[in-house]
Amino acid sequence: MTATEWITDIALVLIVFRQLREGRLDHKTFLLPLAIVAFVGYSYLDSVPTAGNDLVLIGALTAAGAVLGVAGGVYTRIRALDGQLLIKAGAVSAVLWIVGMGARMGFQTWVEHGGGADDVARFSLAHHITSQQAWVAAFVLMALTEVVTRVATIYVRSRTVRGAAPLPVLGTTV
Repeated sequence: MTATEWITDIALVLIVFRQLREGRLDHKTFLLPLAIVAFVGYSYLDSVPTAGNDLVLIGALTAAGAVLGVAGGVYTRIRALDGQLLIKAGAVSAVLWIVGMGARMGFQTWVEHGGGADDVARFSLAHHITSQQAWVAAFVLMALTEVVTRVATIYVRSRTVRGAAPLPVLGTTV
């Protein structure tokens, strides 16, 4: 893994750790993780292979990311206090986030440094996964989906909290 990959993964983990302490739900809550995944997507998602069972792999990991993201968003507490929305990631949300991020980091480290490259190559051959790019696309899309669905779940849930001033539409000023 490159230094940029480590920094990006650690930044995404720190976002949830920051939310372990209750804080104000604002635009930064949404924009910072979305900016990070936009950078990751731009940097690593060159193409989405469609040959063989590449799309099955990509779909499975993307679905796993969606499940982790929605569950993480559901297990994040949102409450109103004095007309403001407050957010606090629960233990379950933090664990789910770390599981998703850790699985990707662990897999990549195992393949690059733990001797897993041959095992992945055999698995890919046996299951008609045609290229390394399929694995890259699958894990990048898993991460993107996890972040986007978590942020979207938090946003939708924040709209249902009573007693708080509504969040302005992104891109407008208060």
